Amino acid sequence: MGDALQLDNPKQQLQQYYAGQQVESPNGGFLMLLGVRGNGDGSATAIFECNVSSLWYQIIIPKATRTERKKVREVLDVGGDPHCPRHGRSRKLTRAGKDLVCPDCGVAYAKA
Repeated sequence: MGDALQLDNPKQQLQQYYAGQQVESPNGGFLMLLGVRGNGDGSATAIFECNVSSLWYQIIIPKATRTERKKVREVLDVGGDPHCPRHGRSRKLTRAGKDLVCPDCGVAYAKA
């Protein structure tokens, strides 16, 4: 989204987001998730709105690492139901086309 601002410390905000905590806004208050969109390179973009200023912010969620993909593939190979490596057991991966994607972070971790 062209009008969404970048956050100053995206790593800290991503850690809060993965842990299910409220993400702090640079303007005070908290950021509310509006949506997550997958990008063509395997990463995703999360759009948030500040509950104090109504400004929109975006965070780029990095694509799956080789280690994350390997862990998901191991679970699939034994017939298991994989969870998001970043969100933990609180979020199962879902099919989106040919990929297994986390609905919360928009990242594809394996081919279905």
